[in-house]
Amino acid sequence: MSRDLRPPVDILHYEIVQEQASALGRMGSALEEALARLREFDAAHEDSEMPASAQPARRKLVLEAGHALWMFVVQREASGLRDSRHIMRTYNVPGEVQLCMGLAPSPPKRTRT
Repeated sequence: MSRDLRPPVDILHYEIVQEQASALGRMGSALEEALARLREFDAAHEDSEMPASAQPARRKLVLEAGHALWMFVVQREASGLRDSRHIMRTYNVPGEVQLCMGLAPSPPKRTRT
């Protein structure tokens, strides 16, 4: 039976770094998925002028992408990666998504009965 001879603090640090990397990967994937949904929506409505009835659905996709961007940026910054310009270029994040970064989608309105 082999025994790990590293000090416990080194083992803990290794585990923390692994989890940070995993979380960063999950947040990056979530951003990619949110941007893909927005791009698919835009591609489906590219040939014609977007009807007014589709605008709320698009706005929701933009807000979701903005939230995913925010989560990714926060995770990167928590890992010590401070420059977000690289993300914006690499993921080709639209300006309107960048402007929504950090805005949480509003909860559904309750109606009184």
